[in-house]
Amino acid sequence: MLEQKIKSVIKEVPDFPKPGISFKDITPLLLEPTLVEEILEEMMVQVHPQQVEAVAGVESRGFLFGLPLAIKLGVPFIPLRKAGKLPRATLRETYALEYGEASIELHAEDISPGQRVLIHDDLLATGGTAKAAASLLQKAGAEICGFHFLVSLLFLSGADVLTPIAGVKQLVAY
Repeated sequence: MLEQKIKSVIKEVPDFPKPGISFKDITPLLLEPTLVEEILEEMMVQVHPQQVEAVAGVESRGFLFGLPLAIKLGVPFIPLRKAGKLPRATLRETYALEYGEASIELHAEDISPGQRVLIHDDLLATGGTAKAAASLLQKAGAEICGFHFLVSLLFLSGADVLTPIAGVKQLVAY
């Protein structure tokens, strides 16, 4: 089963980035090109390619699988970056974090009105970042057609925050 293969490769790092957190490090997956290919094939099955007109990846780990997924789907990839990283005119969304706030941006001209966009990130926790990504894309005129994650931490209920916007899929659940 693919989920078990992925879980066997992901490394859990205790007390990172702070005590009490068990960080799920997906970077060891990148050392396994055959597994990465399996992951991308399963993502293709999950996202219903005929409904996706663009994939938006959340900086930075959302780029790792978001860009290859967009390439496989034959659709544009839209990077959602931390504030101040994009050189042209941007739209910004600021959202609350446990320890403060953060902002993400996109190039304003990268979205066509009504474009169906899939949001991809590596991990779904509380859903705050993905919800901010959806709000930013909607501000730009996009229609959110779904959320996709490599990993979901079910005990943090992030999907509950996102399902009123669009469907949520993941490959691995903890």
